[in-house]
Amino acid sequence: MPESIDPPEGGETEPVRLPESDLESIEASVRKLLDQSAEQARQLDSLASAPPPTDSPFGAFGMPGFAALPPQPAPPEPRPILELEGEEYEDELDALSDWVDDFLVRVYGAEVTTAAPWCEQWQEHADVVAWLHALWLAYQQHKDPEAGLSGLFVWHRDFLTHAMATVRAAGGPLSACMTDPDRPAHRLLPGPPPSSRTTAETAESEENGAPGQGAG
Repeated sequence: MPESIDPPEGGETEPVRLPESDLESIEASVRKLLDQSAEQARQLDSLASAPPPTDSPFGAFGMPGFAALPPQPAPPEPRPILELEGEEYEDELDALSDWVDDFLVRVYGAEVTTAAPWCEQWQEHADVVAWLHALWLAYQQHKDPEAGLSGLFVWHRDFLTHAMATVRAAGGPLSACMTDPDRPAHRLLPGPPPSSRTTAETAESEENGAPGQGAG
């Protein structure tokens, strides 16, 4: 067994003396721990003083560090193309033309006949533009993954068939245009005249000396 170390007379032990190199290493470690502790304390103070974001899901739990991402602006709501004007209308018509010419007509454009007319200048027919634009908007909605696996079937059943049958009907808006692919044609059919009520109001306003305006 190891020999016991008896304290010297007087009951006091001599201090333990470490080598100089070991003492410097211990002091460096202590300083590093103190610096880390101070940095952690500063971070905790900063987190505690920051108010939790209102849109953070962790705000109710006192966890302001988990800040939610800033909300992204919602995309503009689609508008009927005939409500657009100027450059905005032209840009939308260009995008629609690309979809009609590169996709719709290539895939679903049946043979041009008297029973299914077409027009190479369909952009000049306002009602046709409105129909095809609505069909394009519906296509974008139903091809989105959120529409589910049956989205495009619904588009074919409820939108494509009805729109194309209306636009290319024998007595439809393109009936005076191309009925033979070898003989391109384009003609705008005149619409019905104004109702008798509108005609009477216009005549009355002209009699009162204000053409085109109601009586004041």
